[in-house]
Amino acid sequence: MATNKIYQWGIIGLGKIAHKFAKDLQQLPNAKLKAVASSDEERAKAFAKEYDAPLFFDNYDDILTAGIDIVYIALPNHLHCEWSIKCLDKKIAVLVEKPFAINSVESNWMKTAAINNQTFLMEAMWTRFLPTTNKLLSILEEGTIGSIITIKADFCYKVPFDANHRAYNNEMGGGSLLDIGIYPVYLAYLLLGMPVDVKVEAPKSRTKVDESCFMILKYPGKQTAFLNSSFVHTSNVEAYIYGTKGTIHIRPRFHGLSSGISVLLESGEKIDYPFVWDCLGYKYEAAHVMECLDKGLLESDLHPIDTSLELCRLLDAIRINGNIVFPKQDRVVTFENLEEEYE
Repeated sequence: MATNKIYQWGIIGLGKIAHKFAKDLQQLPNAKLKAVASSDEERAKAFAKEYDAPLFFDNYDDILTAGIDIVYIALPNHLHCEWSIKCLDKKIAVLVEKPFAINSVESNWMKTAAINNQTFLMEAMWTRFLPTTNKLLSILEEGTIGSIITIKADFCYKVPFDANHRAYNNEMGGGSLLDIGIYPVYLAYLLLGMPVDVKVEAPKSRTKVDESCFMILKYPGKQTAFLNSSFVHTSNVEAYIYGTKGTIHIRPRFHGLSSGISVLLESGEKIDYPFVWDCLGYKYEAAHVMECLDKGLLESDLHPIDTSLELCRLLDAIRINGNIVFPKQDRVVTFENLEEEYE
């Protein structure tokens, strides 16, 4: 049941996505940005001023005692696990950017911390909470295009090579798969679940991260997903779901602020569902977290922790098949177990 509580938010990591999130947070009447933290004092000060946050810190530790209810963690991939656990240990509810963790080992540590501290934890998979996704799921549930046969989805944009940029930094969990390929993978997972076979081609950059990732996932019902991510070229960032009775086209960008969904039936009839946005798309996940806390939930009922764990396992399997390795974070036992499952 909804309450009148005003939730005090904090943000750790103040890059581009944190700006978008903070802007959307201002639209929610039960949310107040109280504190922000960066490793750069000037950045933290400027961010706090722009979004009217009373507290800012030039380190991450101090925000843990700033009296916040919820933290949004927008740090690079390799820091998601560490800072999620630190916040959970302080009984601070956590919304952590995707990917949930670098690998399955880290994701299990995070789940354990959430359970031990009886504190809310959710991956910021914003796609799941968008009106477009809800509409897609309702179209499929109604059987409009029959049973799914094939999914095609891509997310590619050109990122000039820079060995120091997080996108190309192996120690930070860089590469196209975890940065943007996760969105096509998540769409396939949301609609078809876990595959039984994974085939991957992942050309590497000079820093040994995947600059592109081409994936073919096969499922028990003989469905197939063709997925692609890349930093080498730009794509339309759209998705197609082919069914026995028709096709769904999620227009660019399929994972975020799509202009709409089109359904083409075998009869030739075309049905359009246009979408107009009054935000940047992040307010929906933030609102969902507060709704869950209002209900006393310790995890989302739409994107629960075990969903994030399964998605991490799938990403691990893709990395194994594509030889995408982060030596500093990966644990051999995870990869050995998955190799047995997907060999």
